[in-house]
Amino acid sequence: MRTFKLLLCLTALLAAMNTSAEPAKTSAAKTELATFGGGCFWCTEAVYQTMDGVKSSTSGYAGGTVPDPTYEQVCTGTTGHAEVIQVEFNPARISYEKLLETFWKAHDPTTLNRQGNDRGTQYRSVIFYHNEAQKLAAEKSKQAAQAKFDDPIVTEIAPLTKFYRAEDYHQDYYRKHPEQGYCRVVIKPKLDKLKKH
Repeated sequence: MRTFKLLLCLTALLAAMNTSAEPAKTSAAKTELATFGGGCFWCTEAVYQTMDGVKSSTSGYAGGTVPDPTYEQVCTGTTGHAEVIQVEFNPARISYEKLLETFWKAHDPTTLNRQGNDRGTQYRSVIFYHNEAQKLAAEKSKQAAQAKFDDPIVTEIAPLTKFYRAEDYHQDYYRKHPEQGYCRVVIKPKLDKLKKH
């Protein structure tokens, strides 16, 4: 009986050791960052959150001159910032090039400082690259995407100097407010359209 209990304890201990070792492998997965502006960040964030290999999608501001801008400041169009999202992704599961493919499909890159009814420099189409490899990939992807549009692509490709996380109430907006008017009329149809592709 004592030997049987000892075997049970050893089995449980080994199982616990195997279980605790597994998450360490998962959390050690190397991730990278990508930063995109394609109009309202609620829309762009919702698009990337659905993609396999994307760990997180954070709404924020980039490309301007005002430090720590607020939403109200950015909305004036005077800070130089664009509404953007910063995507943390696992390149072993999804490539930067695939993220770029989705970027061109998720908005109209041929309209200057506008997406739908959202107008102003804060809604400009922009790719902020984090390194030289992303810059080259973005430029190559832009050239390839141009063949799919009649009008010239006006997307800006620029180095990321600073990303400012937007206020908490902007994060996960579509997931938290799927019944809100903007979400139903603008974001849901966009997601439905992208799913078909």
